[in-house]
Amino acid sequence: MLKTTIRIIERPKLRDPVLIEGLPGIGFVANIAALHLIKSLRAKKFIEIRSPFFQNLAILTEKGGIRFPVNELYYYKGEGMPHDLMILYGNTQALTTYGQYELCGQILDVAREFGCKSVFCMGGLRSERMTLTPELYCAATDLETLNKALEGGIKKIRGRIFGAAGLLIGLAKLRKMHGLCLLAETPGSYPDSVAAKSALEGLCGILGLKVDLERLEQSAESTRRVLESFKEWKIRERPKSLRPV
Repeated sequence: MLKTTIRIIERPKLRDPVLIEGLPGIGFVANIAALHLIKSLRAKKFIEIRSPFFQNLAILTEKGGIRFPVNELYYYKGEGMPHDLMILYGNTQALTTYGQYELCGQILDVAREFGCKSVFCMGGLRSERMTLTPELYCAATDLETLNKALEGGIKKIRGRIFGAAGLLIGLAKLRKMHGLCLLAETPGSYPDSVAAKSALEGLCGILGLKVDLERLEQSAESTRRVLESFKEWKIRERPKSLRPV
């Protein structure tokens, strides 16, 4: 059987790095947030991930090239921070249960290879409430990690977390790694930059990371264009009455 392959482009020396997940999901919250981090911090790609469990298609570019489904890892050496960052970004998740386990397992294995002990996932929590101030919820692998989030005013969540955002922290615990999942409420029917901002504010507060969030809408627009190229239907936009001024 074909398996997920990890191509290491560079082997940077990272200082106690934390892994930040940013794959497509509800409201594309994590995807927008991760792309904004990569652009704002000028993070550098060092790992490329291919998997037979991604979508079975190729996208033609305007210049006649071809773009495939992919996950990537970027690194950022944080000045004045106790941790460097590893940012997981991609245009798809695995499409099957087996594929999700295989992909997430390999991602965690390669993250540990670079010294990673903590995993931070982001995502959207589907809600009928449409607001410019989304509530932020969390779940963690241990009380110490959970309390750090609660001290920042983030609420606990009960239930289940599907996809990479839930599976990564679940598998991280089995590997004796710390894990935290931040979920911002969103209707989930369009790339939600407002929810992404809420998730990023929570993440930055916990990590002591300073990132300019003023241009977050640009990352949402970039995400929207990528998503439309991978789907047959047009992605909805956030209602004008609920867009940030």
